[in-house]
Amino acid sequence: MNALTNIDALSRADRQAQVVQALSAVLPAHALLYTLEDTVPYECDGLTAYRERPLVVALPETEGQVQAVLKVCHSLAVPVVARGAGTGLSGGAMPHKLGVTLSMAKFNQILKIDPVSRTAVVQCGVRNLAISEAAAPHDLYYAPDPSSQIACTIGGNVAENSGGVHCLKYGLTLHNVLKVKGLTIEGDAITFGSDALDTSGFDLLAVLVGSEGMLAITTEVTVKLVPKPQLAQCIMASFDDIRKAGDAVAAVIAAGIIPAGLEMVDKPMTAAVESFVHAGYDLNAEAILLCESDGTPEEVAEEIARMSDVLRGCGATAITVSKDEAERLRFWSGRKNAFPASGRISPDYMCMDSTIPRKRLADILLAIAEMEKKYQLRCANVFHAGDGNLHPLILFDANDADQMHRCELFGADILETSVAMGGTVTGEHGVGIEKLNSMCVQFSTEENAQMFALKKAFDPLGLLNPGKVIPTHNRCAEYGKMLVRGGKISHPDLPRF
Repeated sequence: MNALTNIDALSRADRQAQVVQALSAVLPAHALLYTLEDTVPYECDGLTAYRERPLVVALPETEGQVQAVLKVCHSLAVPVVARGAGTGLSGGAMPHKLGVTLSMAKFNQILKIDPVSRTAVVQCGVRNLAISEAAAPHDLYYAPDPSSQIACTIGGNVAENSGGVHCLKYGLTLHNVLKVKGLTIEGDAITFGSDALDTSGFDLLAVLVGSEGMLAITTEVTVKLVPKPQLAQCIMASFDDIRKAGDAVAAVIAAGIIPAGLEMVDKPMTAAVESFVHAGYDLNAEAILLCESDGTPEEVAEEIARMSDVLRGCGATAITVSKDEAERLRFWSGRKNAFPASGRISPDYMCMDSTIPRKRLADILLAIAEMEKKYQLRCANVFHAGDGNLHPLILFDANDADQMHRCELFGADILETSVAMGGTVTGEHGVGIEKLNSMCVQFSTEENAQMFALKKAFDPLGLLNPGKVIPTHNRCAEYGKMLVRGGKISHPDLPRF
């Protein structure tokens, strides 16, 4: 039985007073927030449609303080939700109403850059981009580059197994991390992975990366650094048909080419980003592809020529190759600013995140176009085409309850269609609270039970980020009943605007 069901029937105020008193013994006053004014900023992450005010926010400054907070919470059976920069897009850092939000923002030190071993040791609150900035004097950088890299933290990247536009060639967070140090819910130190290329026993590092804060609290990460390429060039290719663009992505990979980045932007998103950053995108194209090559000048020249031939053969109506670094960065500025650009054309948007086989890219985009008519909402698409990771942005007004409901149904439809096409419900944003129902579609009751068993091995009382990622049997049963009746359920138990 989950320990949370055994919490005494105290009022919120009484429970808060109990937790504040206990944490005051291990944290200085300035590191403990519990008034309405102080806790409201922590009520959601980047998925702003769902909100909950935490009981208490703890902002420890040392590992000893983190350890003490966890021991207090464990002894009182208080839920703990770890938080980095709050840039996540699936509600993974949304607080528990009777829990402690553990902010790791003050763990922001780069401890070591080793140019010989090409590694960096950083605290969990270090920004993704800050690692590359610190490694730049050694002509090294950290490859995973999510669009939020200017703000997102490495601890959050580990939790979500984040990727980015260059993950096709260089891999996700998992492929670029050697070791993670952290603490269990009981406050015990634990290390996943090692400084070596491999470690004995089970590969628990692969279990932790992408576990969304459900198994342990990350405090320190050892990441791999890669040499800066001598040259990088980007192709911007226009297509007058979505299917031609989708087929071109599969054709590039089938030709044995692994670009540094291979992204697609559809016409609605092209219009949004072009008016925002003036990246030089073709506003007449139904879709554009951004295909990047990096390496030595000779390697880049050969790969750019090969990709250009493939793209032309697939029906590209225009091909532009960046002439210099400034133009390359300008091409990418549109892709990197897709989310803020969408915020300029809609009161709210919900960014979905699913993955499908590359050969089905055109199919899913055409299906989404039909869903726009079905749910009477607009959707702009931008995504990591090279590995089939979709990011449809559903545009809506969260102040309109009907639009909010239709948006949820639209999102669930995208995820379920992705699974039906041989894909998954998430690529890099995680499950959080957003995709609990969709997990019922992708995984069987037995598979979900095995995931719960794994969590229980690390967190027997179920206190770390409870109610996220793995749907309960009852939830899936109810969702199944709704599907049989031809309806959908969303998140009736979650607070909204």
